Amino acid sequence: MDKHERFVGLDALPEEELMERTLRPKRFTEYVGQRSVTDNLKIYIEASKIRSEPLDHVLFYGPPGLGKTTLAGIIANEMGMDLRITSGPAIERAGDLAAILSNLAEGEVLFIDEIHRLNRSVEEILYAAMEDFALDIVTGKGPAAHSIRLHLPRFTLIGATTRAGSLSAPLRDRFGVICKFELYTPDELSVILHRSADILNVEIDGDSTHELAIRSRGTPRVANRLLKRVRDFCQVKGSGHIDMDITQSTLEALAIDRLGLEDLDRTILRLIIENFGGGPVGIDTIAASVGEERITIEDVYEPYLMQAGLLHRTQKGRMVSQDAYRHLGLAVPEEEQLRL
Repeated sequence: MDKHERFVGLDALPEEELMERTLRPKRFTEYVGQRSVTDNLKIYIEASKIRSEPLDHVLFYGPPGLGKTTLAGIIANEMGMDLRITSGPAIERAGDLAAILSNLAEGEVLFIDEIHRLNRSVEEILYAAMEDFALDIVTGKGPAAHSIRLHLPRFTLIGATTRAGSLSAPLRDRFGVICKFELYTPDELSVILHRSADILNVEIDGDSTHELAIRSRGTPRVANRLLKRVRDFCQVKGSGHIDMDITQSTLEALAIDRLGLEDLDRTILRLIIENFGGGPVGIDTIAASVGEERITIEDVYEPYLMQAGLLHRTQKGRMVSQDAYRHLGLAVPEEEQLRL
């Protein structure tokens, strides 16, 4: 598996799933970041508990690795209910969705990851389930066909997506609570890293957590991945205590620079500069040139490059900034200075 998949991939790797469950907080008191989201959710949850009603359906959207699945688990825990987890691609037919919904208990929480990838036929059945807590099942064929309405227990659906714009308007409108996830600050990631280090039973100093935090692309999943790799280097080449020397040597070995950029990030920037004069260039051209899918470039790499001020989206295509030239150690051409 190549390096960029290891650290900034869309999903948790199979070997990471058990570790992620160990590191995930279980309550709001343990959850760090996304204050605008969690503060409102606390009120909504408390109000629904006072009324003895399920929480309104919730939609989470934002870049991957920011804690959407974790927060879904916290909501279920705070409501005192079980959490059922599935994903959009896993629900291939309407019958799959019907089986999941009919097995829910009153008040349970259903979490659908990548909800934007639901089939249209499945999505249309979900409308009535979300709004009326009912399933309309058609039996028979031709003139003998008739519809049966199956009533469902009241449940809470939590959908998560990295592409909110790909959701159809009818589905999006059926969510009573819509929450946008933002990238984390280095201070927030430092707190998360200290907590993860305690769970992993490894000692780490403040300078090291800050260094890892600023190179984690604002993403807790990436921060925890880096922490585990530094722990490996520390146990083999260090003293068992993570300090700045072992942290920096690990990051150098992983080719992660001071802005958290990896090889493919730098390749994208260099491609635009050296092959296309700094841009503008179309996203499809970039994806083909670096051998990645367009969706991966848009969802995984571009958000952080834009937040770091290295890349701009324009109507004509992608363009690099003067900071990108400087970060790569390249001189900014005079015409580029005038244009930017």
